[in-house]
Amino acid sequence: MEQELKRKTMVIGHRNPDTDSICSAICYANLKRALTGDEYVPARAGHVNGETQFVLNYFGLEEPKLVEDVRTQVKDIEIRKTKGVADNISLKKAWKIMQENNVVTIPSVRPDGTLEGLITVGDITKTYMNIYDSSILSKANTQYSNIIETLEADLLVGDADVYFDKGKVLIAAANPDLMEFYIEPHDLVILGNRYESQLCAIEMGAACIIVCEGAGVSMTIKKIAQDRGCTVIATTYDTYTAARLINQSMPISYFMTREHLITFNSDDYTDEIREVMASKRHRDFPILDKEGRYLGMISRRNLLGARGKQVILVDHNEKNQAVAGIESAEIQEIIDHHRLGTVQTMSPVFFRNQPLGCTATIIYQMYQEAGVKIDKAIAGLLCSAIVSDTLLFRSPTCTPVDEMAARALAKMAGLDIEKYAMEMFGAGSDLKDKSDEEIFYQDFKRFTAGKVLIGVGQITSLNGEELQHLRGRMIAFMDKAHEGSGLDMTFFMLTNILTESTDLICQGQGAVQLAAKAFHLDIEEAKDQEEPVLNLPGVVSRKKQLIPELMLAEQD
Repeated sequence: MEQELKRKTMVIGHRNPDTDSICSAICYANLKRALTGDEYVPARAGHVNGETQFVLNYFGLEEPKLVEDVRTQVKDIEIRKTKGVADNISLKKAWKIMQENNVVTIPSVRPDGTLEGLITVGDITKTYMNIYDSSILSKANTQYSNIIETLEADLLVGDADVYFDKGKVLIAAANPDLMEFYIEPHDLVILGNRYESQLCAIEMGAACIIVCEGAGVSMTIKKIAQDRGCTVIATTYDTYTAARLINQSMPISYFMTREHLITFNSDDYTDEIREVMASKRHRDFPILDKEGRYLGMISRRNLLGARGKQVILVDHNEKNQAVAGIESAEIQEIIDHHRLGTVQTMSPVFFRNQPLGCTATIIYQMYQEAGVKIDKAIAGLLCSAIVSDTLLFRSPTCTPVDEMAARALAKMAGLDIEKYAMEMFGAGSDLKDKSDEEIFYQDFKRFTAGKVLIGVGQITSLNGEELQHLRGRMIAFMDKAHEGSGLDMTFFMLTNILTESTDLICQGQGAVQLAAKAFHLDIEEAKDQEEPVLNLPGVVSRKKQLIPELMLAEQD
Protein backbone atom coordinates (compact mmCIF):
# COMPACT_ATOMS: atom_id res chain seq x y z
CA MET A 1 0.00 0.00 0.00
CA GLU A 2 1.29 3.47 -0.88
CA GLN A 3 0.64 6.34 1.46
CA GLU A 4 -1.75 8.99 0.15
CA LEU A 5 0.08 12.24 0.79
CA LYS A 6 -1.87 15.14 2.24
CA ARG A 7 -0.39 17.86 0.07
CA LYS A 8 0.45 21.20 1.62
CA THR A 9 0.61 24.53 -0.16
CA MET A 10 3.41 26.99 0.41
CA VAL A 11 2.63 30.73 0.43
CA ILE A 12 5.79 32.64 -0.47
CA GLY A 13 6.95 36.12 -1.47
CA HIS A 14 9.86 37.25 -3.63
CA ARG A 15 13.60 36.91 -3.07
CA ASN A 16 15.14 39.53 -0.73
CA PRO A 17 11.73 39.81 0.94
CA ASP A 18 10.47 43.07 2.41
CA THR A 19 7.86 43.54 5.13
CA ASP A 20 4.94 43.25 2.70
CA SER A 21 6.29 40.00 1.23
CA ILE A 22 6.72 38.31 4.63
CA CYS A 23 3.57 39.65 6.30
CA SER A 24 1.37 38.91 3.27
CA ALA A 25 2.64 35.31 3.15
CA ILE A 26 1.81 34.77 6.84
CA CYS A 27 -1.59 36.47 6.67
CA TYR A 28 -2.72 34.86 3.40
CA ALA A 29 -1.70 31.37 4.60
CA ASN A 30 -3.78 32.05 7.73
CA LEU A 31 -6.79 33.09 5.62
CA LYS A 32 -6.55 30.03 3.35
CA ARG A 33 -6.35 27.69 6.35
CA ALA A 34 -9.43 29.34 7.86
CA LEU A 35 -11.40 29.03 4.62
CA THR A 36 -10.41 25.50 3.56
CA GLY A 37 -9.09 23.65 6.63
CA ASP A 38 -6.18 22.49 4.45
CA GLU A 39 -2.49 22.94 5.15
CA TYR A 40 -1.14 26.31 3.97
CA VAL A 41 2.34 27.19 5.16
CA PRO A 42 3.98 30.64 4.95
CA ALA A 43 7.56 30.66 3.66
CA ARG A 44 10.24 33.17 2.73
CA ALA A 45 12.65 33.12 -0.20
CA GLY A 46 15.37 35.14 1.56
CA HIS A 47 16.54 36.59 4.85
CA VAL A 48 14.34 38.78 7.03
CA ASN A 49 15.46 42.42 7.17
CA GLY A 50 15.65 44.54 10.32
CA GLU A 51 12.32 46.28 9.77
CA THR A 52 10.43 43.01 9.23
CA GLN A 53 12.14 41.39 12.23
CA PHE A 54 10.94 44.31 14.37
CA VAL A 55 7.37 43.72 13.15
CA LEU A 56 7.47 39.98 13.85
CA ASN A 57 8.98 40.51 17.30
CA TYR A 58 6.43 43.24 18.11
CA PHE A 59 3.52 40.86 17.47
CA GLY A 60 5.24 37.77 18.90
CA LEU A 61 5.38 35.79 15.66
CA GLU A 62 8.12 33.58 14.25
CA GLU A 63 9.65 34.23 10.87
CA PRO A 64 8.42 31.84 8.16
CA LYS A 65 10.60 28.93 7.15
CA LEU A 66 13.36 29.77 4.67
CA VAL A 67 12.79 28.04 1.31
CA GLU A 68 15.43 28.81 -1.30
CA ASP A 69 14.39 26.26 -3.92
CA VAL A 70 10.94 24.85 -4.75
CA ARG A 71 12.01 22.12 -7.14
CA THR A 72 10.33 18.76 -6.48
CA GLN A 73 12.05 16.78 -3.73
CA VAL A 74 11.89 13.12 -2.79
CA LYS A 75 9.67 14.01 0.18
CA ASP A 76 7.10 15.40 -2.30
CA ILE A 77 6.74 11.94 -3.89
CA GLU A 78 4.41 9.25 -2.63
CA ILE A 79 6.89 7.17 -0.63
CA ARG A 80 5.89 3.51 -0.26
CA LYS A 81 5.93 2.83 3.46
CA THR A 82 7.31 -0.70 3.18
CA LYS A 83 7.86 -1.68 6.79
CA GLY A 84 11.40 -2.48 7.87
CA VAL A 85 12.13 -5.99 9.19
CA ALA A 86 14.76 -7.49 11.49
CA ASP A 87 17.72 -9.12 9.75
CA ASN A 88 17.12 -12.50 11.40
CA ILE A 89 13.67 -13.20 9.90
CA SER A 90 13.46 -16.24 7.63
CA LEU A 91 13.48 -16.21 3.84
CA LYS A 92 9.98 -17.70 3.97
CA LYS A 93 8.70 -14.83 6.11
CA ALA A 94 10.38 -12.28 3.86
CA TRP A 95 8.73 -13.87 0.82
CA LYS A 96 5.35 -13.79 2.53
CA ILE A 97 5.76 -10.07 3.36
CA MET A 98 6.64 -9.37 -0.27
CA GLN A 99 3.54 -11.19 -1.51
CA GLU A 100 1.23 -9.50 0.97
CA ASN A 101 2.54 -6.02 0.15
CA ASN A 102 3.07 -6.60 -3.57
CA VAL A 103 6.71 -5.49 -3.39
CA VAL A 104 9.95 -6.99 -4.67
CA THR A 105 12.28 -5.43 -2.09
CA ILE A 106 12.07 -5.19 1.68
CA PRO A 107 14.47 -3.31 3.93
CA SER A 108 16.17 -4.66 7.00
CA VAL A 109 16.14 -1.97 9.67
CA ARG A 110 17.91 -1.82 13.03
CA PRO A 111 15.93 -0.98 16.19
CA ASP A 112 17.24 2.61 16.04
CA GLY A 113 15.72 3.04 12.56
CA THR A 114 18.94 2.93 10.53
CA LEU A 115 19.03 0.81 7.38
CA GLU A 116 20.87 -2.51 7.71
CA GLY A 117 20.42 -3.87 4.18
CA LEU A 118 17.98 -4.93 1.46
CA ILE A 119 16.58 -8.33 0.47
CA THR A 120 14.98 -8.73 -2.95
CA VAL A 121 12.90 -11.37 -4.71
CA GLY A 122 16.03 -12.06 -6.77
CA ASP A 123 18.06 -12.79 -3.64
CA ILE A 124 15.47 -15.31 -2.47
CA THR A 125 15.27 -16.91 -5.91
CA LYS A 126 19.03 -17.45 -5.92
CA THR A 127 18.78 -19.52 -2.73
CA TYR A 128 16.79 -22.08 -4.75
CA MET A 129 18.62 -21.94 -8.05
CA ASN A 130 22.17 -22.00 -6.70
CA ILE A 131 23.55 -25.30 -5.42
CA TYR A 132 24.67 -24.91 -1.86
CA ASP A 133 26.65 -27.35 0.21
CA SER A 134 24.81 -29.15 2.98
CA SER A 135 26.35 -26.82 5.60
CA ILE A 136 24.58 -23.69 4.28
CA LEU A 137 22.00 -23.72 7.09
CA SER A 138 24.67 -23.49 9.79
CA LYS A 139 26.81 -21.04 7.80
CA ALA A 140 23.77 -18.77 7.66
CA ASN A 141 23.52 -19.02 11.48
CA THR A 142 19.89 -20.14 11.48
CA GLN A 143 17.83 -19.83 14.65
CA TYR A 144 15.75 -22.85 15.64
CA SER A 145 12.71 -20.58 15.96
CA ASN A 146 12.98 -19.91 12.20
CA ILE A 147 13.07 -23.66 11.48
CA ILE A 148 10.05 -24.27 13.71
CA GLU A 149 8.11 -21.46 12.00
CA THR A 150 9.05 -22.55 8.46
CA LEU A 151 8.17 -26.22 9.01
CA GLU A 152 5.08 -25.32 11.05
CA ALA A 153 6.59 -27.60 13.68
CA ASP A 154 6.57 -28.11 17.43
CA LEU A 155 9.59 -27.90 19.70
CA LEU A 156 9.71 -31.01 21.89
CA VAL A 157 13.16 -30.62 23.43
CA GLY A 158 15.53 -27.63 23.46
CA ASP A 159 15.48 -23.84 23.20
CA ALA A 160 13.96 -22.08 20.18
CA ASP A 161 16.27 -19.07 20.63
CA VAL A 162 19.43 -21.14 20.12
CA TYR A 163 21.20 -20.99 16.73
CA PHE A 164 22.14 -23.88 14.47
CA ASP A 165 25.65 -22.66 13.68
CA LYS A 166 27.72 -25.83 13.08
CA GLY A 167 27.31 -29.02 11.07
CA LYS A 168 25.39 -30.08 7.98
CA VAL A 169 21.80 -31.04 7.16
CA LEU A 170 21.07 -34.61 6.09
CA ILE A 171 18.19 -37.06 5.71
CA ALA A 172 18.47 -40.33 7.62
CA ALA A 173 17.06 -42.71 4.99
CA ALA A 174 19.52 -45.56 5.61
CA ASN A 175 19.62 -48.24 8.30
CA PRO A 176 21.04 -47.19 11.65
CA ASP A 177 24.14 -49.31 10.92
CA LEU A 178 24.99 -47.09 7.94
CA MET A 179 23.92 -43.84 9.62
CA GLU A 180 26.91 -44.10 11.95
CA PHE A 181 29.21 -43.48 8.99
CA TYR A 182 27.74 -40.19 7.81
CA ILE A 183 26.23 -38.52 10.88
CA GLU A 184 28.76 -36.29 12.59
CA PRO A 185 28.58 -34.20 15.76
CA HIS A 186 26.55 -30.95 15.44
CA ASP A 187 24.58 -32.19 12.38
CA LEU A 188 20.87 -31.59 11.87
CA VAL A 189 19.14 -34.84 10.91
CA ILE A 190 15.75 -35.12 9.19
CA LEU A 191 14.19 -38.51 9.82
CA GLY A 192 11.00 -40.54 10.26
CA ASN A 193 9.34 -42.46 13.07
CA ARG A 194 11.94 -45.22 13.58
CA TYR A 195 13.09 -45.29 17.19
CA GLU A 196 16.46 -46.80 16.25
CA SER A 197 17.23 -44.03 13.76
CA GLN A 198 16.28 -41.32 16.26
CA LEU A 199 18.41 -42.90 18.96
CA CYS A 200 21.36 -43.39 16.62
CA ALA A 201 21.32 -39.75 15.51
CA ILE A 202 21.28 -38.54 19.12
CA GLU A 203 24.10 -40.92 20.13
CA MET A 204 26.22 -39.76 17.15
CA GLY A 205 26.09 -36.23 18.60
CA ALA A 206 23.48 -34.61 16.34
CA ALA A 207 22.65 -31.05 17.39
CA CYS A 208 19.04 -31.44 16.26
CA ILE A 209 16.67 -34.10 14.93
CA ILE A 210 13.55 -33.23 12.97
CA VAL A 211 10.95 -35.98 13.20
CA CYS A 212 8.59 -35.91 10.21
CA GLU A 213 5.05 -37.00 9.29
CA GLY A 214 3.65 -36.23 12.74
CA ALA A 215 5.36 -39.32 14.17
CA GLY A 216 5.40 -39.68 17.90
CA VAL A 217 8.58 -39.25 19.90
CA SER A 218 8.90 -41.46 22.94
CA MET A 219 9.62 -40.20 26.40
CA THR A 220 12.88 -42.18 26.33
CA ILE A 221 14.11 -40.41 23.20
CA LYS A 222 13.13 -37.05 24.69
CA LYS A 223 15.01 -37.87 27.90
CA ILE A 224 18.16 -38.99 26.07
CA ALA A 225 17.98 -35.93 23.79
CA GLN A 226 17.62 -33.69 26.83
CA ASP A 227 20.67 -35.29 28.48
CA ARG A 228 22.77 -35.06 25.30
CA GLY A 229 21.76 -31.45 24.48
CA CYS A 230 19.99 -32.45 21.26
CA THR A 231 17.09 -30.31 20.05
CA VAL A 232 14.00 -32.29 18.98
CA ILE A 233 11.50 -30.78 16.54
CA ALA A 234 8.37 -32.54 15.23
CA THR A 235 6.61 -31.61 11.96
CA THR A 236 3.65 -33.02 10.07
CA TYR A 237 5.52 -32.60 6.75
CA ASP A 238 7.09 -35.66 5.11
CA THR A 239 10.87 -35.87 4.86
CA TYR A 240 10.97 -34.67 1.24
CA THR A 241 8.88 -31.58 2.00
CA ALA A 242 10.80 -30.84 5.20
CA ALA A 243 14.11 -31.11 3.36
CA ARG A 244 12.81 -28.87 0.56
CA LEU A 245 11.45 -26.20 2.92
CA ILE A 246 14.20 -26.10 5.51
CA ASN A 247 16.42 -23.73 3.48
CA GLN A 248 13.59 -21.19 3.67
CA SER A 249 14.27 -20.94 7.41
CA MET A 250 17.66 -19.30 6.84
CA PRO A 251 17.84 -15.65 7.96
CA ILE A 252 17.77 -12.91 5.34
CA SER A 253 20.96 -11.47 6.89
CA TYR A 254 23.02 -14.11 5.05
CA PHE A 255 21.69 -13.17 1.62
CA MET A 256 20.76 -9.50 1.76
CA THR A 257 22.85 -6.66 0.30
CA ARG A 258 24.53 -4.59 3.00
CA GLU A 259 27.20 -2.59 1.19
CA HIS A 260 27.10 -0.02 -1.63
CA LEU A 261 23.38 0.50 -1.14
CA ILE A 262 21.92 3.22 -3.35
CA THR A 263 19.84 5.33 -1.02
CA PHE A 264 18.35 8.81 -1.37
CA ASN A 265 17.67 11.52 1.17
CA SER A 266 14.17 12.89 1.61
CA ASP A 267 15.54 16.37 0.79
CA ASP A 268 17.16 15.29 -2.52
CA TYR A 269 15.79 16.96 -5.65
CA THR A 270 14.13 14.56 -8.09
CA ASP A 271 15.84 16.03 -11.15
CA GLU A 272 19.20 15.19 -9.56
CA ILE A 273 18.37 11.56 -8.68
CA ARG A 274 16.54 10.71 -11.92
CA GLU A 275 19.75 9.89 -13.76
CA VAL A 276 21.07 7.70 -10.93
CA MET A 277 17.83 5.71 -10.83
CA ALA A 278 17.80 5.27 -14.61
CA SER A 279 21.35 3.89 -14.60
CA LYS A 280 20.64 1.16 -12.03
CA ARG A 281 18.72 -2.09 -12.47
CA HIS A 282 17.01 -1.85 -9.10
CA ARG A 283 13.29 -1.25 -9.08
CA ASP A 284 13.10 0.17 -5.57
CA PHE A 285 15.34 2.57 -3.67
CA PRO A 286 15.36 3.28 0.09
CA ILE A 287 14.69 6.81 1.34
CA LEU A 288 16.42 8.07 4.49
CA ASP A 289 15.87 11.18 6.59
CA LYS A 290 18.62 13.65 7.55
CA GLU A 291 19.71 11.42 10.45
CA GLY A 292 20.01 8.38 8.17
CA ARG A 293 16.84 6.71 9.47
CA TYR A 294 14.77 4.66 7.04
CA LEU A 295 11.53 6.29 5.85
CA GLY A 296 10.30 4.13 2.98
CA MET A 297 10.93 3.12 -0.64
CA ILE A 298 10.44 4.81 -3.98
CA SER A 299 10.43 3.26 -7.43
CA ARG A 300 11.02 4.64 -10.91
CA ARG A 301 7.25 4.69 -11.32
CA ASN A 302 6.93 6.94 -8.25
CA LEU A 303 9.45 9.30 -9.80
CA LEU A 304 7.61 9.45 -13.11
CA GLY A 305 4.42 10.36 -11.28
CA ALA A 306 6.06 13.05 -9.12
CA ARG A 307 4.13 16.30 -8.87
CA GLY A 308 5.61 19.71 -8.21
CA LYS A 309 5.27 21.60 -4.95
CA GLN A 310 2.03 23.55 -4.59
CA VAL A 311 2.84 27.24 -4.30
CA ILE A 312 0.97 30.53 -3.93
CA LEU A 313 2.97 33.63 -4.89
CA VAL A 314 2.39 36.90 -3.05
CA ASP A 315 3.80 40.38 -3.74
CA HIS A 316 5.40 39.42 -7.09
CA ASN A 317 4.63 37.74 -10.39
CA GLU A 318 7.97 37.84 -12.24
CA LYS A 319 10.14 34.77 -12.62
CA ASN A 320 13.40 36.60 -11.94
CA GLN A 321 12.05 37.71 -8.54
CA ALA A 322 10.58 34.34 -7.63
CA VAL A 323 12.18 31.62 -5.52
CA ALA A 324 14.54 29.30 -7.42
CA GLY A 325 12.88 26.30 -9.10
CA ILE A 326 9.52 28.04 -9.58
CA GLU A 327 9.25 26.60 -13.10
CA SER A 328 8.85 23.09 -11.67
CA ALA A 329 6.28 24.09 -9.03
CA GLU A 330 2.49 23.98 -9.35
CA ILE A 331 1.51 27.63 -8.94
CA GLN A 332 -1.99 27.72 -7.46
CA GLU A 333 -2.58 31.46 -7.01
CA ILE A 334 -0.87 34.84 -7.42
CA ILE A 335 -1.79 37.82 -5.23
CA ASP A 336 0.09 40.95 -6.25
CA HIS A 337 0.08 44.72 -6.82
CA HIS A 338 2.98 45.03 -9.30
CA ARG A 339 3.11 45.20 -13.09
CA LEU A 340 2.50 41.93 -14.93
CA GLY A 341 5.72 39.97 -15.37
CA THR A 342 6.91 36.67 -16.76
CA VAL A 343 5.81 33.85 -14.45
CA GLN A 344 4.30 31.10 -16.59
CA THR A 345 1.86 28.54 -15.22
CA MET A 346 0.99 25.06 -16.44
CA SER A 347 -2.73 25.59 -15.95
CA PRO A 348 -5.10 28.48 -15.19
CA VAL A 349 -4.62 29.97 -11.72
CA PHE A 350 -6.45 32.37 -9.45
CA PHE A 351 -4.68 35.68 -10.14
CA ARG A 352 -5.61 38.81 -8.21
CA ASN A 353 -3.68 41.92 -9.20
CA GLN A 354 -4.82 45.38 -8.12
CA PRO A 355 -3.22 48.83 -8.56
CA LEU A 356 -2.76 49.38 -4.84
CA GLY A 357 0.21 50.40 -2.75
CA CYS A 358 0.58 47.07 -1.00
CA THR A 359 -0.29 43.37 -1.34
CA ALA A 360 -1.46 43.40 2.29
CA THR A 361 -4.27 45.81 1.33
CA ILE A 362 -5.58 43.22 -1.14
CA ILE A 363 -5.37 40.49 1.52
CA TYR A 364 -7.21 42.74 3.98
CA GLN A 365 -10.00 43.07 1.39
CA MET A 366 -10.07 39.27 0.97
CA TYR A 367 -10.50 38.77 4.73
CA GLN A 368 -13.44 41.18 4.63
CA GLU A 369 -14.98 39.57 1.53
CA ALA A 370 -14.75 36.11 3.14
CA GLY A 371 -16.11 37.34 6.48
CA VAL A 372 -13.09 35.97 8.36
CA LYS A 373 -12.31 37.70 11.66
CA ILE A 374 -8.91 39.41 11.79
CA ASP A 375 -7.13 38.91 15.12
CA LYS A 376 -4.77 41.46 16.67
CA ALA A 377 -1.53 39.89 15.36
CA ILE A 378 -2.80 39.49 11.78
CA ALA A 379 -4.12 43.07 11.85
CA GLY A 380 -0.72 44.26 13.08
CA LEU A 381 1.15 42.44 10.31
CA LEU A 382 -1.16 43.72 7.56
CA CYS A 383 -0.98 47.28 8.90
CA SER A 384 2.85 47.10 9.14
CA ALA A 385 3.11 45.91 5.54
CA ILE A 386 0.97 48.81 4.24
CA VAL A 387 2.90 51.39 6.29
CA SER A 388 6.19 49.92 4.99
CA ASP A 389 5.24 49.75 1.31
CA THR A 390 3.61 53.20 1.25
CA LEU A 391 6.24 54.88 3.49
CA LEU A 392 3.41 55.85 5.84
CA PHE A 393 1.24 57.06 2.92
CA ARG A 394 4.03 59.29 1.47
CA SER A 395 4.71 57.05 -1.55
CA PRO A 396 2.95 57.87 -4.84
CA THR A 397 1.95 54.19 -4.96
CA CYS A 398 -0.31 54.80 -1.95
CA THR A 399 -4.04 55.01 -2.67
CA PRO A 400 -6.88 56.14 -0.41
CA VAL A 401 -7.82 52.45 -0.14
CA ASP A 402 -4.37 51.64 1.32
CA GLU A 403 -4.55 54.41 3.91
CA MET A 404 -8.12 53.53 4.91
CA ALA A 405 -7.14 49.85 5.30
CA ALA A 406 -4.01 50.65 7.33
CA ARG A 407 -5.88 52.95 9.74
CA ALA A 408 -8.66 50.38 10.22
CA LEU A 409 -6.08 47.65 10.87
CA ALA A 410 -4.13 49.88 13.28
CA LYS A 411 -7.30 50.28 15.31
CA MET A 412 -7.79 46.48 15.41
CA ALA A 413 -4.16 46.00 16.48
CA GLY A 414 -4.25 48.78 19.06
CA LEU A 415 -1.51 50.82 17.35
CA ASP A 416 -0.75 54.55 17.30
CA ILE A 417 0.10 54.33 13.61
CA GLU A 418 2.38 57.40 13.34
CA LYS A 419 4.40 56.53 16.45
CA TYR A 420 4.59 52.84 15.50
CA ALA A 421 5.69 53.72 11.94
CA MET A 422 8.64 55.76 13.23
CA GLU A 423 9.76 52.87 15.47
CA MET A 424 9.42 50.43 12.58
CA PHE A 425 11.32 52.62 10.10
CA GLY A 426 14.00 53.24 12.74
CA ALA A 427 14.50 49.47 13.15
CA GLY A 428 14.71 49.08 9.37
CA SER A 429 17.33 51.79 8.95
CA ASP A 430 19.53 50.56 11.79
CA LEU A 431 22.41 49.51 9.57
CA LYS A 432 25.43 49.94 11.86
CA ASP A 433 26.11 46.21 12.25
CA LYS A 434 25.44 45.24 8.63
CA SER A 435 27.97 44.59 5.89
CA ASP A 436 27.89 46.44 2.56
CA GLU A 437 26.59 43.28 0.88
CA GLU A 438 23.76 42.83 3.41
CA ILE A 439 22.69 46.46 3.00
CA PHE A 440 22.84 46.35 -0.79
CA TYR A 441 20.88 43.11 -1.22
CA GLN A 442 18.36 43.40 1.63
CA ASP A 443 15.76 44.89 -0.74
CA PHE A 444 17.00 44.18 -4.26
CA LYS A 445 14.97 43.32 -7.34
CA ARG A 446 15.73 42.52 -10.97
CA PHE A 447 13.78 43.88 -13.93
CA THR A 448 13.92 43.49 -17.69
CA ALA A 449 13.67 46.58 -19.89
CA GLY A 450 13.63 45.40 -23.50
CA LYS A 451 16.89 43.49 -23.85
CA VAL A 452 18.48 45.20 -20.85
CA LEU A 453 18.60 43.48 -17.46
CA ILE A 454 18.45 45.95 -14.60
CA GLY A 455 18.91 45.47 -10.85
CA VAL A 456 17.58 47.99 -8.31
CA GLY A 457 18.22 48.02 -4.58
CA GLN A 458 16.72 50.43 -2.06
CA ILE A 459 17.29 51.62 1.48
CA THR A 460 14.75 53.89 3.18
CA SER A 461 15.73 55.86 6.25
CA LEU A 462 14.65 58.73 8.47
CA ASN A 463 18.29 59.64 9.06
CA GLY A 464 19.84 61.86 6.39
CA GLU A 465 23.33 61.62 7.91
CA GLU A 466 23.20 57.82 7.83
CA LEU A 467 22.21 57.87 4.16
CA GLN A 468 25.06 60.30 3.37
CA HIS A 469 27.53 57.96 5.10
CA LEU A 470 26.15 54.96 3.20
CA ARG A 471 26.55 56.74 -0.12
CA GLY A 472 30.33 56.28 -0.31
CA ARG A 473 30.16 52.68 0.92
CA MET A 474 27.55 51.71 -1.65
CA ILE A 475 29.40 53.35 -4.56
CA ALA A 476 32.55 51.37 -3.69
CA PHE A 477 30.61 48.12 -3.18
CA MET A 478 28.61 48.45 -6.41
CA ASP A 479 31.78 49.02 -8.40
CA LYS A 480 32.87 45.46 -7.52
CA ALA A 481 29.46 43.76 -7.24
CA HIS A 482 28.25 44.86 -10.67
CA GLU A 483 30.98 42.96 -12.57
CA GLY A 484 29.88 39.43 -11.67
CA SER A 485 26.15 40.11 -11.38
CA GLY A 486 25.14 39.39 -15.00
CA LEU A 487 23.23 42.70 -15.02
CA ASP A 488 23.61 45.40 -17.66
CA MET A 489 22.92 48.20 -15.19
CA THR A 490 22.66 48.40 -11.41
CA PHE A 491 20.98 51.15 -9.40
CA PHE A 492 20.70 51.79 -5.68
CA MET A 493 18.13 54.12 -4.12
CA LEU A 494 19.08 55.95 -0.90
CA THR A 495 15.59 57.18 0.01
CA ASN A 496 15.01 59.74 2.74
CA ILE A 497 11.47 59.29 4.07
CA LEU A 498 11.34 62.70 5.77
CA THR A 499 12.50 64.78 2.78
CA GLU A 500 10.73 62.44 0.32
CA SER A 501 13.72 62.30 -2.00
CA THR A 502 16.22 59.76 -3.32
CA ASP A 503 19.90 59.77 -4.15
CA LEU A 504 20.25 57.28 -7.01
CA ILE A 505 23.62 55.55 -7.40
CA CYS A 506 24.15 54.31 -10.98
CA GLN A 507 26.52 51.54 -12.09
CA GLY A 508 27.10 49.98 -15.52
CA GLN A 509 27.68 51.31 -19.02
CA GLY A 510 25.08 53.95 -19.86
CA ALA A 511 23.42 53.76 -16.43
CA VAL A 512 23.94 57.43 -15.49
CA GLN A 513 22.80 58.57 -18.96
CA LEU A 514 19.66 56.37 -18.82
CA ALA A 515 18.67 57.67 -15.38
CA ALA A 516 19.35 61.29 -16.37
CA LYS A 517 17.26 60.85 -19.51
CA ALA A 518 14.46 59.18 -17.50
CA PHE A 519 14.21 62.13 -15.10
CA HIS A 520 14.91 64.89 -17.66
CA LEU A 521 18.26 65.91 -16.19
CA ASP A 522 21.20 67.26 -18.17
CA ILE A 523 22.93 64.10 -19.40
CA GLU A 524 26.35 65.72 -19.99
CA GLU A 525 26.27 67.37 -16.57
CA ALA A 526 25.31 64.03 -14.96
CA LYS A 527 28.20 62.27 -16.73
CA ASP A 528 30.72 64.85 -15.55
CA GLN A 529 29.88 64.43 -11.85
CA GLU A 530 32.62 63.02 -9.61
CA GLU A 531 30.23 60.40 -8.23
CA PRO A 532 27.69 58.41 -10.32
CA VAL A 533 24.82 59.73 -8.16
CA LEU A 534 21.71 61.63 -9.20
CA ASN A 535 19.48 63.50 -6.73
CA LEU A 536 15.79 62.82 -7.44
CA PRO A 537 13.46 65.09 -5.39
CA GLY A 538 10.00 63.63 -4.81
CA VAL A 539 11.08 60.11 -5.90
CA VAL A 540 10.57 57.49 -3.19
CA SER A 541 8.96 54.53 -5.00
CA ARG A 542 10.98 52.02 -6.95
CA LYS A 543 7.86 50.41 -8.40
CA LYS A 544 5.85 53.43 -9.42
CA GLN A 545 8.42 56.16 -10.02
CA LEU A 546 11.84 54.73 -10.82
CA ILE A 547 11.28 51.52 -12.81
CA PRO A 548 8.56 52.86 -15.19
CA GLU A 549 10.68 55.94 -16.05
CA LEU A 550 13.81 53.85 -16.66
CA MET A 551 11.85 51.51 -18.93
CA LEU A 552 10.32 54.34 -20.93
CA ALA A 553 13.75 55.96 -21.35
CA GLU A 554 15.28 52.65 -22.49
CA GLN A 555 12.58 52.21 -25.13
CA ASP A 556 13.00 55.72 -26.59
